[in-house]
Parts: sequence; C-alpha cells; structure tokens
Amino acid sequence: MILEVAVLHVKEGMSDEFERDFKRASTIISSMKGYRSHEFQKCLEEKRKYILLVRWETLEDHTEGFRGSAEYLEWKRLLHHYYDPFPTVEHFTNVDIS
Repeated sequence: MILEVAVLHVKEGMSDEFERDFKRASTIISSMKGYRSHEFQKCLEEKRKYILLVRWETLEDHTEGFRGSAEYLEWKRLLHHYYDPFPTVEHFTNVDIS
C-alpha cells in the first residue's frame, strides 16, 4: 500500500467553496482503480490549511492511473484554482519496525 500525502493551502476566503467542491471531487477519486481510502482534514491552527491522505494499492495507481485519466481533468477543474501555493504531493510506504 502507498500513502499519498498532500498539504493543501487554500486561498483566503475560499475555504467554504473549497470544502464543497472537495466533497464532489471525493466521489471522483474514490471510484479510481487502486483507490483504497482517503482522509481530508482541516488544520486547527491555520484555517486555510488542509491535509489529504489517500491510500493507493500501488504508486502507479495514483501517478499513472489517476493522473492520466479523464477523471483527473475534472478533479483539476474542481480543485486546482483554490491552491496557493500549489501543493507538493509525496508518497510513503510502511516501514516494518517489528
């Protein structure tokens, strides 16, 4: 499993609209091949800051499958105009510490 981590900074005064559109966009990502689950959380200290955690079966399910899809174009249309700066997305994998 791969964990996608994105810290999202939303432009001033756009949080309500962003949350509404993110709810719509969630149905897009959750329908993609390799999608397992996601969390969307708002920072308590910085009201315009959010974190998105998405669990994918493989890195390619996100980087090639989702980002290369027609559905991603709709995701971009719904969300990308809210960000300032544009988010950095990183991918993580479990470390066996047992």
